Amino acid sequence: MTLATTPAFDPDDLVPADLPEEEEDDALRRDAEAGESSRASRLWWDRNADEYQDEHGEFLGDDRFTWCPEGVDEAEVRLLGPAEALRGAQVLEIGSGAAQCSRWLAAQGARPVALDISYRQLQHSRRIDLGRGAEPIAVVQADGSVLPFADGSFDLACSAYGAVPFSADTAELMREVHRVLRPGGRWVFSVTHPIRWAFPDEPGEEGLTASSSYFDRTPYVEQDAEGRATYVEHHRTLGDRVRELVGAGFRLLDLVEPEWPEELEQTWGGWSPLRGELFPGTAIFVAERG
Repeated sequence: MTLATTPAFDPDDLVPADLPEEEEDDALRRDAEAGESSRASRLWWDRNADEYQDEHGEFLGDDRFTWCPEGVDEAEVRLLGPAEALRGAQVLEIGSGAAQCSRWLAAQGARPVALDISYRQLQHSRRIDLGRGAEPIAVVQADGSVLPFADGSFDLACSAYGAVPFSADTAELMREVHRVLRPGGRWVFSVTHPIRWAFPDEPGEEGLTASSSYFDRTPYVEQDAEGRATYVEHHRTLGDRVRELVGAGFRLLDLVEPEWPEELEQTWGGWSPLRGELFPGTAIFVAERG
């Protein structure tokens, strides 16, 4: 397997990120091509990685594999396959953040590689490893649509809310994942449930009334005063996702729509007990490479 790595890591880099002050951006729906989307994602996650890990780190844990804000845990659902399938498996995590999922995979005997477009997120992976005194997780800084690996490098691939929603060309992303997987390898990823795009992204009652068309694929963009995108998310319908997978050569095994757990009272952005009781917030696709 050909493995690209991040630049040399220096523990002194763990000081707060030295980035320009962020002004309030305009939010709108407009087209955003692949290059603009990729740049926006890299800069946004570099800027917001510290706040994200501080706010959600306790929920995510250091070595827990949770698929979504509903708390679906891979240790319980085994969407990647049974425990014995993980031992010795080479696994690619796409959009890994601080590599919490990869750390759990390593504890199961897998050999994970955590890939993220944000160097700052990968610095947090190193921070966790240093704090635990553990063998560092292998990390790679790259765009999920242009994977720097040889064909057939991995047994499994996974992504928990990483890369897929931020990619302008997810059909190409699916083809890239297919390329680097070995025959029979699973590709499991979670995203915001597409139906959520019809509703305001609010956890309260204002988020219960549909205000947009489910079929409007126009990206959600935040942009600065010069019109440069600073954050981009792309919408696909359930049918779009299925066609992308099949078109790339995958076979869809399952589509999981988690129900909101009665005991979960925590709100995460637009995810809340109120909305979770009425309609799904997450879609998890389980596919197998042909």
